Formats: sequence, C-alpha cells, structure tokens
Amino acid sequence: MNGLFSGAAARAALRSAHASLTELHQTVGGGLEAAEANPGLMAIVDQHCAGIRDSLSADLRPLTAVLLAAYAEGVRDAAFTHGWRPPAADIDWTAGDWVLRRLLAVCALARTLPQP
Repeated sequence: MNGLFSGAAARAALRSAHASLTELHQTVGGGLEAAEANPGLMAIVDQHCAGIRDSLSADLRPLTAVLLAAYAEGVRDAAFTHGWRPPAADIDWTAGDWVLRRLLAVCALARTLPQP
C-alpha cells in the first residue's frame, strides 16, 4: 500500500514523534527531577497526566509516541497563539505555568512508552 498509510510513512511518523518527544524532554524534562523532589509538584504533574489521558481517550486506545508528540505540538501551538512564551532563563517549576506543567506531563507519559 502506498501513501499516507504505508509502512514507510508510519515509520517516518514514528521517528519524527520520537525526535519531537526527545527534544521536548531536553527542554522541559528536567522538571521531572524537580517533581520527584516535590510531592506537591508531582501531584500536579499526575493530574495533568490524567487530563492528557482523558483528552487522548487513553482508556480506549493505547498511548503512542505519535499521539503524545501531536498532543504536545497542539498545546504549544495553542499557547503561542494566545501569547504564551517559554521562559528565557531556567524554569521555575513552582511558578504555576500551566503550559510548562502540561508539557512536563507529556514527558512523564512518554517515559512509560516502550522504547524503539
């Protein structure tokens, strides 16, 4: 089968998704260490994970790298459209930035995926 649903296209989408999630982890994934040291922050990240699972209907279909990468891209795009900008300096995880916490939750969920 050729086109969008060919094996080559699926493999390319998966490689792209893994690359996107790796870049996201390099950007905000350090917050996972902060969350592990701060039970309150970890609870917030867990709540965001649950919200993402609900948004992606994870109870009906398994989470995949492609779904998580697309979700993270959608969050970033919407945030930029509404004027959000990433911090220029180190991230203060206690500042309550919803977008950063949501993206951190994507990183937490991505850690649970099978590695390629």
